[in-house]
Amino acid sequence: MNIHRNFTRRSLLAAGAGAFAVAAQGKKTVAAIVTEYRYYSHADVICGRILEGYHPNNVATEPRTRIVSMYTDQIAPKDMSRDLAAKHGFKIYPTIEEAVTLGTGRLAVDAVLLVGEHGSYPTNEKGQTLYPRHELMQQIVEVFRKSGRTAPLFCDKHLSYSWQKARQMYDWSKELKFPFMAGSSIPVTVRVPELEIPYNARIEGAVSVGYGGLDAYGFHSLETLQCMIERRRGGETGIRAVRMIEGGEVWNWRDGEGRWSIPILEAALATSLRTKPGRMEDNAKNPAVFVLEYRDGLKAATYMLNGHSEGFLFGARLADRPQPVASHFGFREKGHRALPHFDGLVRCIEELFVTGKPVYPVERTLLTTGALAFLFESRGKGRVETPELAIRYRAPKDTFFQRA
Repeated sequence: MNIHRNFTRRSLLAAGAGAFAVAAQGKKTVAAIVTEYRYYSHADVICGRILEGYHPNNVATEPRTRIVSMYTDQIAPKDMSRDLAAKHGFKIYPTIEEAVTLGTGRLAVDAVLLVGEHGSYPTNEKGQTLYPRHELMQQIVEVFRKSGRTAPLFCDKHLSYSWQKARQMYDWSKELKFPFMAGSSIPVTVRVPELEIPYNARIEGAVSVGYGGLDAYGFHSLETLQCMIERRRGGETGIRAVRMIEGGEVWNWRDGEGRWSIPILEAALATSLRTKPGRMEDNAKNPAVFVLEYRDGLKAATYMLNGHSEGFLFGARLADRPQPVASHFGFREKGHRALPHFDGLVRCIEELFVTGKPVYPVERTLLTTGALAFLFESRGKGRVETPELAIRYRAPKDTFFQRA
């Protein structure tokens, strides 16, 4: 079944007859484990859609799941969770175990949502925020073990700042055989112009462009790249080595070893309405480039160009096309609903929770998590070989990104 096409058909039906409208008692139950819940936090833009509805493909849709419990690792100064609990009738528990078991001592929900983004957490010497996703998931997994059964689990964004912790999170899912999915909203948001890399395409080089912090937004930028190139001929085989280059050395790399990337980079930048006129060398004051050497020989680079471009962009050279293909991820103009790119992500999360089947492989997130972790290892040190990232998987033929 083509799930993406089915999503679109259902969305159209939802506008009229409410195809996803289900009696509350018949919906899958969800425990939400979050670091903090405040306005525009990831807990807000993800859990809020499950609580109050959302608009995948720009169609008002009633959620198919319901949050029945929550744990907040921190209480923000302007916390929203307590008021929402009173409004929607879910209970906030003091521990993760109680939230997942509803106080019974055994797993008592159909699915678990882990949102470990935002909150007051320390930063290490490399510049990574030490979000406790691994530690929060460990407590969920302990309930799975104790209960003798599991439930689908979604982890927002990358798995951890640490490769070792990320790998253990992945290994837990394989050991206990629970459906596991992770990642951010970027791979499933709209693409302008609409672009889907042909399945089994021959890709000769690829570039993504991002902005913002190298940690939080660097992950988004790597996902922009990975969700496209994973469709190439032979499937994904992993990354051989990585290197983070910063400052003026970015331009030296671009014009020397990385000159193959220039026409692709220019094509990607041309898709953005928020690329500043003038030379990127003048506009981007603290540039960075992530150089990625894939095991199958593919060359790829992620440019972080704060001050020159704002948005997540992708470009690639395909063997059978004379010019690079390129796209902008997300809405380009202002005036849309707040953060609409999360509608596509919540749709995929709910599909996991309802069917028990991930719509895309968690290996994508494991690979991008590892790439980012080792890129920070390389910061100021040069090229780092990554035998740990010999991660093989096949991309789904359906890409699940929003069309509207």
